[in-house]
Amino acid sequence: MAPIPWGKFPTVAEHQLARRWLQFTANIGRAPNTIDAYGRAVEDHLRFCEAQGTDPLLARADTVAAWIRDMLDRPPRQRSRSLPLPRTETGLANATIQQRLVAVRSFYEYLVEDGLREQNPVRQGQAGRGGRRPRQGLVRHIEQAPWIPNEDVWQRILTACATGSLRNRLMVTLAYDGALRREELVQLDVEDLKPAHRLIHLRAETTKSQRAREVAFGITSSQLFVAYLRERRARFGRIDGPLFRSTSNRNYGAPLGASSWSKAVEGIARRAEAARLSTHTFRHLRLTDLARADWTIDQIAQYAGHRDLATTMRYIHLSGRELAARFHRANTTINADRERLLASLLEER
Repeated sequence: MAPIPWGKFPTVAEHQLARRWLQFTANIGRAPNTIDAYGRAVEDHLRFCEAQGTDPLLARADTVAAWIRDMLDRPPRQRSRSLPLPRTETGLANATIQQRLVAVRSFYEYLVEDGLREQNPVRQGQAGRGGRRPRQGLVRHIEQAPWIPNEDVWQRILTACATGSLRNRLMVTLAYDGALRREELVQLDVEDLKPAHRLIHLRAETTKSQRAREVAFGITSSQLFVAYLRERRARFGRIDGPLFRSTSNRNYGAPLGASSWSKAVEGIARRAEAARLSTHTFRHLRLTDLARADWTIDQIAQYAGHRDLATTMRYIHLSGRELAARFHRANTTINADRERLLASLLEER
């Protein structure tokens, strides 16, 4: 059976059916991050049901609605004591609630398939296809464009990075160059980087889509990589295996974890006074820069490892000024073509 960190989800672990469901989800090959998110979501739901005195086997739509109301009214969790979140309103983020509903819907669907419930109390929205009217889900989906820094903020971020360790500087440049997700970055092996061609091979088991792909890195990353390998060999006495290793006394020499990278980025954000900076910002900025360089949407999707072009579109954040400039260039070309065709009317026939 696939291992699950049950200590993170004590209520799920104690609930026989929820434990079976999460183990089933892990056994069919869902990614560790998905298992973690699903476990946390159902843990939260089961705790709410327990507080309400409701058995999940008997929970109805009004119980789910009350749980949603509870999530909407909760104060947002601080990402760091020293780095307050920019949002001040109460309630969990819309994306967080959506994610939890997906997980809990999956749990109840498992109970329905097992014949333990007749219906799933978590209603699912439906698109209006084939002439059918669309049906709204329990919570309206709010699509907000992720934040990317402008040039001034980006310069502050790089200045803040320059004071960090050689390892963290390399992680920043690779995260940007390769548009890497946090988990893809921290799971890199030394052998995954091909300096001769300045390519990174992302193994299928480290990617969200479970598909291997290759991305590029620049001259700065190449130089930092050579310097970091030299430092890494002197510090740890080895060159192979996981690229990024911990220097803390508690985990000295162990592969760097995703949470450690998140904390490092929080430190950069604090020094740069860029509260909205996250590990995903480097990925968003890189994909937007590829769009600025006139890459096609298909090329960007391939580079990002996206299965759906709609996902890629959410990553690209051209400014209004950039879009206006493109419009005027296109409009000028179109007008020139139209004028050329109209000029044919000057000729007598």
